[in-house]
Amino acid sequence: MKKLVVFAFLSILSLATFAQGPIKTEVRKVNGQWEILRGGEPYYIKGAGGHVHMDIVVECGGNSIRTWGLEGAQEILDEAHSKGLTVMLGLWMSHERHGFDYSDEWAVKDQLKGFRKAVEQFKDHPALLLWGVGNEVDLFYSDINVWDATEQLAAMIHEVDPNHPTCCVTAGIDAAEVQLINERAPSIDILGVNTYGGINNLKHSIDLFGWEGPYIVSEWGPTGHWEVQTTTWGAAIEETSYEKSQAYNQRYSEGILADREQCIGSYVFLWGQKQETTPTWYGLFLEDGSMTPAIDVLHRHWKGTEPANRAPDLLSMTMDGKERFASLEYDRGSNAQFEVKYEDKDKDAVTMKVEIIPESTDIRAGGDKEARPESVFKSTYDSPSGAIDLDLPDDPGAYRVFVYLHDSKGKAATGNFPFYVR
Repeated sequence: MKKLVVFAFLSILSLATFAQGPIKTEVRKVNGQWEILRGGEPYYIKGAGGHVHMDIVVECGGNSIRTWGLEGAQEILDEAHSKGLTVMLGLWMSHERHGFDYSDEWAVKDQLKGFRKAVEQFKDHPALLLWGVGNEVDLFYSDINVWDATEQLAAMIHEVDPNHPTCCVTAGIDAAEVQLINERAPSIDILGVNTYGGINNLKHSIDLFGWEGPYIVSEWGPTGHWEVQTTTWGAAIEETSYEKSQAYNQRYSEGILADREQCIGSYVFLWGQKQETTPTWYGLFLEDGSMTPAIDVLHRHWKGTEPANRAPDLLSMTMDGKERFASLEYDRGSNAQFEVKYEDKDKDAVTMKVEIIPESTDIRAGGDKEARPESVFKSTYDSPSGAIDLDLPDDPGAYRVFVYLHDSKGKAATGNFPFYVR
């Protein structure tokens, strides 16, 4: 009986949500500056890429979330609206690298037909801010007919939904694709660029390559695993959560906020957690839901205040006195002295978890799903002070030592150290 009541309540809530009707979003240029108007009022996107932990988006002062596809769209839109958030709703165009043929006229038409149904279904939802027309269809592609399909989708959206703009999302930016979008997809209103280590050069590229309309930074975050220094055996060396927080701060200030002429906002990546190269590389949250220091940075920028509780900072970690760039190799049966130094500005008690994981061999492209390696060692320590004695794996191969520093209030710091067993 309780389930029926809850279902009936959610159904009524959904109907009430739609009864409000769409809130018109438009982009315009005023005195040389592009801006979004939502319901007639200026709206700057302070967005999170992902649909989990929406309460924390609100708590931090964010105002929007982004999805990449339509899975669970109804529930996501309803929850976002109940919390005062908007949604960049993604329409996932199939990728050439996954086998889709954009020279197959019937396949393209069939894909468009499915998207039309979705646009008709969600166009009047009051949480909808704009449509994400594909995501990184330019990644490892060769068939430029994809831009004709992009235009067909964007033009259909304008035909069916006059109240929300279209945004085409690319993997980085280059001159050829900007020219192709300008020429072949004129119904695109906003350019969305996914960029990481190169974000500080984005405005220069936008100007150089000839995009004159508004743009959003549709994904941004830590330095990408393809952009960092590697060990001698090829393992990408990940930034610590402290180093990431410094990068988030600098990139938001100098790579996003610095351009108020064309940049109309951004979506930080990833508001959640995922395995991509490692379990900690891109997520602003850890696997247990703990929040990393970068969320504190976003709180300061979005809300303009200091968070009530701050995450610990992992200042350094060493194995046998060496930093993680040393490409340390060990014989089988070895042990190592592992030590971290940290700071907690709130003077909270901090516990430390240490885990050893084999280096991932399931490395994919474009955020495709990866399998997380099983850990070979786990231990928790009540105090992170002093060095700990680690027995290293007997099986030869590449590994990482992961360290997690938790306070008692849901915040955590993390880092990892790659090493090799001969």
